Amino acid sequence: MSLFDYDRHAPLDLRPVHTKRADGIARELFTYATPFGYRRAAEIIRPENNARGAAILFVHWYEPASPDSHRTQFISEAGTLAQRGAISLLIETMWSDRDWFLKRTQADDYENSRRQVIELRLALDLLLAQPGVDARRVAFIGHDFGAMYGVLLGSVDPRAACYALMAGTPRFPDWYLYYPKLEGAARDEFIAHIAPLDPITNVAQLSPAPLLFQFAANDPHVPRERAQEFFDAAREPKEIRWYDTGHGLNADATRERVEWVSQQLRLV
Repeated sequence: MSLFDYDRHAPLDLRPVHTKRADGIARELFTYATPFGYRRAAEIIRPENNARGAAILFVHWYEPASPDSHRTQFISEAGTLAQRGAISLLIETMWSDRDWFLKRTQADDYENSRRQVIELRLALDLLLAQPGVDARRVAFIGHDFGAMYGVLLGSVDPRAACYALMAGTPRFPDWYLYYPKLEGAARDEFIAHIAPLDPITNVAQLSPAPLLFQFAANDPHVPRERAQEFFDAAREPKEIRWYDTGHGLNADATRERVEWVSQQLRLV
C-alpha cells in the first residue's frame, strides 16, 4: 500500500457557495470533504460557454505578509487562461492558514506532508471530473510550497502533463528547520526522516512531463546554488528561467508562465 493511497470512491460532499459570471468567465466557489475530517474551499475558473478544454491545477505559496498567500493568488492568471479555453482549479492547502507555520512542529511535518499530497490527488480528481476537461491536457502550476508539494504529487500521480514550478526549494528542511529550531542529533534525525519526501529526491520521476522552473535572482530562501541543484536533479525536457526580483517573482514571470503553459496545453 502506497503512503499516498486514499479511497477514491469516498463521497466528497460538494457544497456550492456562489457562482460569478463576467467577461466570458465563470467562477464557482465550493467546499468539499477531505479524508481527514475537515473541509477545504476551492474555486473553479472556466470559460462561461463550458467548451471542452485543458485543465490546470494551481497551488499557492506561503507568505503570511502577502494578501495573496491563499488560493486567491492565481485568480487573475486563471482568468487569463480561461479566456484561452482552460479550466482551472484553485485550492486551499494546509498553509492557507497564515499562522500554520508557527503552529506546526517537525513532529507534524511528515504526516502533514502525506495528507497534503493526498489532498492534491483529490484536487486532481475534482478537476478532471469537471464537464469538458480534456484529461490528456493537464498542467500543474505551484509556487513555493505549492511547487514543492507539486513535485511530490507528480512522483506518485502522473496525470499532469506538464509542470510550472515557481521558487521552490529542493528540500523540506530548507523551510521546516527555520522554526522551531532543532540542534544536533534531533536535527539530523529529522533531515534523514523526511528525505524520502524531499522534492530533489522525487523530481526526476516527473519525466517525461516538460518542466518549467522559475527562480528569483534575489531570493533569500532559495539561493542560486540551491535552485540550480534542484533543476539539475530533474530530467529533460526542462528549462530554467531567472528573474531580477524576490521570492514572490514578478509580472515577467507571470507572462512567461502563461505563454509556456498555453503552448504546452495547445491553448488558443
